[in-house]
Amino acid sequence: MNKKWLVFFILFACCRIPGVLAQEETTDGKIKVDHEIKGVLIGGVNISQVDGDEVYGFKKVSPCVGFGGILPLGHRFSLSLEILYDEKGSYQKLPPSPAGDSLQLPYYSLKWSYLTAPIMVHFEDRNTWTFGLGFSWGRMVSFKEKEWNVPQEWNRDVITYKTKNDFAVIADLRFRIWKHLKFNIRYSYSMVPVRKREYTNPVTFETWSRRQYNSVITVRLLYYFNEKYLPDRFTFKKNKDKKKRNKKEE
Repeated sequence: MNKKWLVFFILFACCRIPGVLAQEETTDGKIKVDHEIKGVLIGGVNISQVDGDEVYGFKKVSPCVGFGGILPLGHRFSLSLEILYDEKGSYQKLPPSPAGDSLQLPYYSLKWSYLTAPIMVHFEDRNTWTFGLGFSWGRMVSFKEKEWNVPQEWNRDVITYKTKNDFAVIADLRFRIWKHLKFNIRYSYSMVPVRKREYTNPVTFETWSRRQYNSVITVRLLYYFNEKYLPDRFTFKKNKDKKKRNKKEE
């Protein structure tokens, strides 16, 4: 059986297990934990750099958008899978040392565009804070690199592409802003080098090579669908009105 269909079958089977779609209740009958399968709409930005490109600092800002699903595993634990359009790279407008007026800015710009599929395990603390760890696989769909604002070719003698795939580890933190809307900050780092590049010192003509890795800080907003339970602070008006009606009836 194709591995892709096997994964889908396992997820579908888990969804059909009695109790996965059930909700845990306290002794007074109130819903305590939401075990519904949820959808997530995702929008945000990546703030990235490439370790090993001789350009330093998180200066590349690019989009990170997509959607995902969350499957409950048990009390406070869940599994998430996302599909993202994910841009990474690096940027530096000014050179590290003064250059001639004939050279155009920016000094360096690198954009790698990926379709990325992160899979993570989350722990949710009181339906407010959510902590997650996992990994992602990204497939490069486009490449754009400029030096002194001059486009560079994909295949050059000084560059060896290890792979068009980006395998990364992820640490993730989320907290609820309002009802179904959450704020998310995430850090990811490549597990294997994306490429290897050789550099030459223009003065001494010394050469060296460096392996390059994606290092990315992501800031996003997440909108949850099919989320049944919300913290009490979002329902206090409803509870207050209910108490008033009960007093009137008495």
